[in-house]
Amino acid sequence: MQLKFLQDLWNDADARGLDEPELLRYRSNLLGRDLRITNFAGGNTSSKLTQADPVTGEPTTVLWVKGSGGDLGSIQRGGFAVLYQSKLDALKKRYRGAQFEDEMVDFYPVCAFGKSTAPASIDTPLHAFIPQPHVDHTHPDWAIAIAASANGQSRFAEFNQRFGRNIVWVPWQRPGFELGLMIERAIQANPRCDGIILASHGLFTWGKTQRESYLNTVTTIDQMGQFILERVGALGDKLFGGAKHPTLDNRVDVAAEIFPFVRGHVSQQKRFIGHYCDLPEVLRFANSQRAAELAYQGTSCPDHFIRTKIRPLYVDWDPKSQISNLKSQIEKCLEKYRADYAEYYRANATEGSPAMRDPNPTVVLVPGVGMFSFGKSKTEARITGEFYVNAIHVMEGATALGDGKIDAGIDAKQVLDNYVSLPLRETFRIEYWALEEAKLRRMPPEKEMQRRVVVVIGGGSGIGREAALRVAREGAQVVTADRDEKAATVVRDELNGKFGKECAASAAIDISNRSAVASAYRHAVLHFGGIDSVINTAAVFFPPDTKGQLADDKWKATFDVNVFGAYLVVDEAKTILLEQNLPASIVLTSSANAIMPKKGSEAYDVSKTATNHLVRELAIGCAPLIRVNGIAPATVVKGSTMFPRDRVIVSLNKYSIPFRESEDTEALRMKLAKFYADRTLTRQPIDPADCAEAIYWLASERSSKTTGHVIPVDGGLTDAFLR
Repeated sequence: MQLKFLQDLWNDADARGLDEPELLRYRSNLLGRDLRITNFAGGNTSSKLTQADPVTGEPTTVLWVKGSGGDLGSIQRGGFAVLYQSKLDALKKRYRGAQFEDEMVDFYPVCAFGKSTAPASIDTPLHAFIPQPHVDHTHPDWAIAIAASANGQSRFAEFNQRFGRNIVWVPWQRPGFELGLMIERAIQANPRCDGIILASHGLFTWGKTQRESYLNTVTTIDQMGQFILERVGALGDKLFGGAKHPTLDNRVDVAAEIFPFVRGHVSQQKRFIGHYCDLPEVLRFANSQRAAELAYQGTSCPDHFIRTKIRPLYVDWDPKSQISNLKSQIEKCLEKYRADYAEYYRANATEGSPAMRDPNPTVVLVPGVGMFSFGKSKTEARITGEFYVNAIHVMEGATALGDGKIDAGIDAKQVLDNYVSLPLRETFRIEYWALEEAKLRRMPPEKEMQRRVVVVIGGGSGIGREAALRVAREGAQVVTADRDEKAATVVRDELNGKFGKECAASAAIDISNRSAVASAYRHAVLHFGGIDSVINTAAVFFPPDTKGQLADDKWKATFDVNVFGAYLVVDEAKTILLEQNLPASIVLTSSANAIMPKKGSEAYDVSKTATNHLVRELAIGCAPLIRVNGIAPATVVKGSTMFPRDRVIVSLNKYSIPFRESEDTEALRMKLAKFYADRTLTRQPIDPADCAEAIYWLASERSSKTTGHVIPVDGGLTDAFLR
């Protein structure tokens, strides 16, 4: 069949020569590449293959199935659990019924084949008990839209007739052993069955070969897209009851203004990183007449609400009113949201339930503006938003399929405009499932700076680059800001390559210009939701002319950057940090020269003396929420843009250090660094990494009781001892 919306991405040249496990990996990666097919870490694939038993050497059937927590789009061979099919079949004799199905998970590891170490997921029996050799389980929005419709079964009969399909409907059941048996019975009762749709859950398709399974999956999903989208298109502007609010032309400006406020309020128990989305379908939903009701109704697919919680926070705000009204409405709506969540927990918790989790939302919808989503990292925040976009697509399709009829067995209380959400009891059984809790406990502990956003000014080189590396290593989301925008971009890419492809952003900045500082911070806010720490390492040094003089404009420029710029960095950050209302830290960079006067660097030295006192003044003005501290390095030559070759030569001549003009710049720098090191008690040159370590201590919670101080990083420079 001709595909209308999806593409057949299978390439015989790529698949040629791959063994069966690699073909399974290839097939999985193709399916996971398109979010219309399945969401991040959602769905699973499997193949039943014949392999030699590692002990007996006899051929045996083994199940290769995506391991728990894996993502189809990126899974590799080692991400599949491999189990004896015969042992999985034998588990049916051990099964004691639906109320005991959780105990079956403990049997999966003892069914492992060979050296397989990937943990088997709770969906393992769903694949094991389907007789076909290659199986795909996906969560396409178009399929779930039918599965979450009040008239879904009758609509699905219509779908089967139109496309000549025989896909069988299986009613809602929480994923696990019981659902695997239900699917098996459904296939046995329908020998011509060519797929399974699970109510409020997803789709199963299969094939005799890897290629056939893949093609069956994309064809089936494309057909469902045709079935759904023609009805969505027919509704046009009437979808979700039509528009109630307009989209703001300045919505990005509004988002930038309220994002720290929203982030701070949803981070009362633990900090979140944010993601902003203004996709057309998000705005169409948020602006619609039925948005508040549909949002409150909750999501239907377990894969959605595990990340988005049972429902988003919908802020019932008129975009034509003032932002101050929006903020007060957010506070009011949040108070109710938390109370509703607490009541949801109390109404459904049992004696063995885990403790109540964070009652704050992870998705916030604002009419006229868009969607704010939250997670422990940028990636998690973005994915959470993507899951709610999936939920919107499901509601689009389900409401478009409405004809006023409700299938037998559907609770009318769960229906709104033909859309069926899961009963709260069922969502609770998944959200607070013992197996879900065990999965959370298996996750590695969070790093010290995780959930924090750090803006590193001067992050394109030297101390700034090392500071950016240091905080990113400990889990921070980082914005590298620098006057040299290209250098900031290079360091951003370095961080993303080492610590996760979305952990860093970059921005151009001139700290002597207030609007440029504000623009860089705005970029950080729109990218990550707010700011937790600011590290400023940017400074300028102008060497005197041949007569030992420094021109007036250079004096002014020195103070514009080193003093006034440091002030602007804090003053602009303060506005955001107070809106956010979360404890924060700012670290400025001074110098040993602030204490140690010498000839030829008067403007720089005096500017750093002013920086020292600025730290103290700002600490007082920003208390108690924001700590302001500084470091005072001795001269750092390595990696510093303030030491080009000509300045190094000036310094070598100044201190009568012998050198040859033919020596390369790095060799000259090493000579100068050794001279500076020999003046200290430790006799060690001060590297950018040494300064970054002190900065890290001040930026982190390790120094939570320290503010208004400047820490020397000078190797014991006696001339800089405080007098």
